Amino acid sequence: MATEVYLVRHGETMFNQLNKVQGWSDSPLTVKGINDLKVTARNLSQVHFDKMYSSDLKRAIDTAHLIQDTNEVSVPSKMKKLPAFREVFFGSFEGDDIDQTWEKVAVAGGMKPERNVDKIIETLGFEKFRDATKKADPRHLAEDSKDLDERMNQAVEQLTKETKGLGRILIVSHGDFIKSLGLHYWKGAKNKEIIPFPENGSVARAVIHDNDKFEIVDYNVKSSELNNL
Repeated sequence: MATEVYLVRHGETMFNQLNKVQGWSDSPLTVKGINDLKVTARNLSQVHFDKMYSSDLKRAIDTAHLIQDTNEVSVPSKMKKLPAFREVFFGSFEGDDIDQTWEKVAVAGGMKPERNVDKIIETLGFEKFRDATKKADPRHLAEDSKDLDERMNQAVEQLTKETKGLGRILIVSHGDFIKSLGLHYWKGAKNKEIIPFPENGSVARAVIHDNDKFEIVDYNVKSSELNNL
């Protein structure tokens, strides 16, 4: 039995609003974030989920509970947290200004200072971009491509085991992590280095097939477009 997965990015947070690197650090959902999530939740209120999950970071947990509380057709159950679905770890850069961080990453990758992350990824490639982030981190704690690939594989494997026999599930995760999944598993990705960064409250829809193959079939579906899924 195939399992349908609705993969939701959490709502806007204070760090998102302040243009700060967030990663494993946490900041609360903003008023805008909550209001935008209400649209997502309302448009998912008639979608039946056999189980709901979230990463173990509070912004994801709060998002998942808001969606669960609004849903009218799913049986309420205890929310299970899956740490493997937490955001990419940025090490010493967490809490720093995003633009200044990307400049340092670009230089570590052999480029001139550059603040446009898409240009950096297009120049270096996604794996080298991750490796440059770890290299630029003064303490070298940030996840590089190997670290992230291992955790992403673990996350997909765990989700596959967790959802055996379930028809449809929801899991709330994070922008960089969902984008990383998209680069690996979205069949609609035409450029394997550059795909859109998922919006807050957006949904990626995936299928775990009977042979345990994980495949993303819709990506970055905005809250206002969820009725088209």
